[in-house]
Amino acid sequence: MKIIDLKSRTVAIPLNAKLRHNTGVHPGYFLRTVIEIITDEGVVGLGEVGGGDQRAAFEKLKPRIIGLDPFHLEIIKQKVLRSIYYLSNARLYAAIEIACLDIQGKVLNRPLSDLLGGQIRNTIPFIAYLFWRYDRPGGGHDKKAEDMADFCAQLHDELGVNSMKLKAGVMEPREEVRVLELCRKNLGENFGLRIDPNGVWSVTTAVKMGRIMEDLNPEYFEDPAWGLEGNAAVRKQIRIPVATNMYPNRFDDLGPAIRMGAVDIVLTDLHYWEGPNGVKDLVAVCRTFNLGVAMHSGAEFGIELAAMLHTASTIPTMTFAGDAHYHYLTDDIIKGGLMKYEDGCIKVPEGPGLGVELDEEKMEKYQRYFEEKGDYYARFHQDEYRPDWFPVVGSI
Repeated sequence: MKIIDLKSRTVAIPLNAKLRHNTGVHPGYFLRTVIEIITDEGVVGLGEVGGGDQRAAFEKLKPRIIGLDPFHLEIIKQKVLRSIYYLSNARLYAAIEIACLDIQGKVLNRPLSDLLGGQIRNTIPFIAYLFWRYDRPGGGHDKKAEDMADFCAQLHDELGVNSMKLKAGVMEPREEVRVLELCRKNLGENFGLRIDPNGVWSVTTAVKMGRIMEDLNPEYFEDPAWGLEGNAAVRKQIRIPVATNMYPNRFDDLGPAIRMGAVDIVLTDLHYWEGPNGVKDLVAVCRTFNLGVAMHSGAEFGIELAAMLHTASTIPTMTFAGDAHYHYLTDDIIKGGLMKYEDGCIKVPEGPGLGVELDEEKMEKYQRYFEEKGDYYARFHQDEYRPDWFPVVGSI
């Protein structure tokens, strides 16, 4: 079997609100580049990646994989990922690996999870991922801790989720910590609490907020300060596990992070950690050094979410509920529409490969929507309600 073509399309799907974060605002939609890898036997594999419109990048990579066997992932990895400095194409390689694994599963008539060792669970729990919102459903903006706590309770009731994570670094730190205090009060001692300022807080602020939160017994404090040094400095001074999806988020930095004592829990990400097989490599390292593992969300659509579900289903040590932006999407590009939450979980898709198929009508619809809206990474840091605002790291 040989790869004979790689096709890519960029699509955008509207959200139910504009999501604020410490470097700007998601302006009411997410966008992803979807790839189809086509073989000489007519089997097609699906992949997906974020980071803006990636069509031109895939066109440049296409000649490197044409003629290769989709089962020979090590050769593909060498030609795509290792060929222009180390990890320069990590995001793109991961999408290609997902598509090749989809092909393999379809050829073998086995689910993608079987290619990674087999499922130990067939449903994956997810969190209430909380963002401070502009133009939320029903109108208005989130302005105070009570808004976020009410939103968390709503997601708990509607989706059945039993953990939350606040995307912090937007409001004053003490107000954001108050969100966790209200959620603990309203949802009880067994509800999981997390907070993630994405490294924007200074070490001093992160330590101060961490000590306030210690009695709340959070599951973890994610990227409390900037860089490996920042996380290590905070971790030494608080009694809350420190997690990361930023430092480290590649194998080059994993050794230094462990030696420095910078982290307790590493969030896996298919695109940062070289695809599903790379995530399994990461998990083996984390097991060796007694680090926990959780799952990062990159604002994925149904193709990547399917890959995440398959991968997570094979990892015994992934005991934390996963991140997902999925409840903000108004639709999906896969047949059947949005995957369903049941008791806070999403079921691993059944069938060969990823177990999902593209809905061509939806693809055409959301291609047109992307063409209308454009690539938001050109204005990712803009806040239309605060035109003079810009992100600042470590000043609070």
